[in-house]
Amino acid sequence: MKLLIDDAHLDAIKKIYEIYPVAGVTTNPTILSKVGGNPFDTLSRIRDFIGEDADLHVQAVSRRAEQIAEEARHIVEILGANTFVKIPAVPEGFKAMKLLVDTSEILITATAIYTPMQAFIAGQCGASFAAPYVNRIDNMGFDGIKVAQEIQQIFSVNRMETEVIAASFKNSQQVLELCKCGVGAATVSPEIFSALVKNSAIDSAVEDFIGDFESFAGAGKTMIDFN
Repeated sequence: MKLLIDDAHLDAIKKIYEIYPVAGVTTNPTILSKVGGNPFDTLSRIRDFIGEDADLHVQAVSRRAEQIAEEARHIVEILGANTFVKIPAVPEGFKAMKLLVDTSEILITATAIYTPMQAFIAGQCGASFAAPYVNRIDNMGFDGIKVAQEIQQIFSVNRMETEVIAASFKNSQQVLELCKCGVGAATVSPEIFSALVKNSAIDSAVEDFIGDFESFAGAGKTMIDFN
């Protein structure tokens, strides 16, 4: 399962990249609105930092299929290869996906997915990824993890090339549950990234080991001080 950062603040992205194995960045209009300004300025800075080989997901906001397709081509023209255009999994979005698959090599991420059937249809239309909103589904009174797992199963039994890229998490346990079933990717906020291995027992164990070493080697000593 690939891990991606669901954020557009470059400082936050850089901090996560310093520590964790990250495959790329996902954005949406709401995330971009928190940065403001020309969205392509923000996205171009992200692309320059993560490099041309990393995945970058950017959403089209047009309402009609033909305009969505035109917007998708414009996004990829500016941001380059490995830019996945996020298209809502609704009728006009499905039409746009088919247009793009038939006429270009645009990579598509089907977004705003709340049901397995949305994901199945998007996959049949040629989407590379389908993005179920785990926590938003929970907030509607359903089981977001279960929905994402059902989508994964549908893709597997139908031998579809589309992969799940799960989004909208409220805690690290949700990420773990999807890691167990082998979904293609999960995109998480910087806050959730920080919580993936946050545990006071881990911190205590590390401090105990350092303390035990310093008890015989001397305060501030490390293995570098010996040969």
